[in-house]
Amino acid sequence: MDNMILGRYIPGNSIVHRLDPRSKLVAMILLIMIVFWANNPITNVILFVVTGIFVALSEVPLSFFIKGLRSMFFLIAFTTLFQLFFISGGDVLFEMGFIKITSHGIEQAGIIFCRFVLIIFFSTLLTLTTMPLSLATAVESLLGPLKRFKVPVHEIGLMLSMSLRFVPTLMDDTIRIMNAQKARGVDFGEGNIIQKVKAMIPILIPLFATSLKRADSLATAMEARGYQGGNGRSQYRQLNWMNKDSVALLLVCVLGLILFLLKS
Repeated sequence: MDNMILGRYIPGNSIVHRLDPRSKLVAMILLIMIVFWANNPITNVILFVVTGIFVALSEVPLSFFIKGLRSMFFLIAFTTLFQLFFISGGDVLFEMGFIKITSHGIEQAGIIFCRFVLIIFFSTLLTLTTMPLSLATAVESLLGPLKRFKVPVHEIGLMLSMSLRFVPTLMDDTIRIMNAQKARGVDFGEGNIIQKVKAMIPILIPLFATSLKRADSLATAMEARGYQGGNGRSQYRQLNWMNKDSVALLLVCVLGLILFLLKS
């Protein structure tokens, strides 16, 4: 749980921090799409170099990005090993029973691993350098044209804002409950998989109850302050699109064009 950094914001004054949240959000979406064009060593090396430049420009310690990878370790390992052992094609390098390692399997496992790492780095970079409220405002602004089709844009932004805001709180609650259960003699690491799942019940029940209580308190507080939705409301944080935001998106598009031309 200590590795969960979704919703965490690291204050700073780097060039990445100062970008408009709309440009960062659009850039992240484009970069995630571009990642799937990287299907050979050259394109992946280019993406990792660009990612390293982004991380350096953000002035956020690399340890935070490593924590983001640790939280997804089992998913990355399972998917990579599945590609390694069960993808056929190419030269057979090792075979034992139903397990077969081929050159094509190694290639696909490497590509999948790189994609996971890059996507996690991009999403982590966005959340660490953008305040959750600013990110929610950016989503509401980008979805603004959908208001013509009666889409509740403001409510979507509000839900995103509250979700991001309370993810760290839920993680802190989980750690506190786990420590309390451990003090009572509960061991979450013993037994088989079924016993480990059962050991999670003393965590989930109080966490669920705490979440419901917090949601009820939040709803009461919003009602007491006269919240009536997005009609007629102004924004405290005004978004300001500048030339550097246009340049950042242009550079991402150029990167996408280069990778599209270099992909296999």
